[in-house]
Amino acid sequence: MPRYNENFELSVEDLDLIETALRQSKRDLAGRLVEADEADNEEIQQIDESVRRIHDLLGRLHNQKVFYRPQERPYIGG
Repeated sequence: MPRYNENFELSVEDLDLIETALRQSKRDLAGRLVEADEADNEEIQQIDESVRRIHDLLGRLHNQKVFYRPQERPYIGG
């Protein structure tokens, strides 16, 4: 039985492109959600579920990033 590849070789640019595409998809779906007719409850639920899944995936991608912090002196965020 075939297995999933667990090792991916993606560059920072690849991930940036994926994030940009996900944000655009989320924006488009959210726009459709605003314009959706309240009578079509099933479509609203499907769109809402897609937006939630994209939002969750974007959050997981964000949480895997390593942000730069200077090592020589104390970090002062701002």
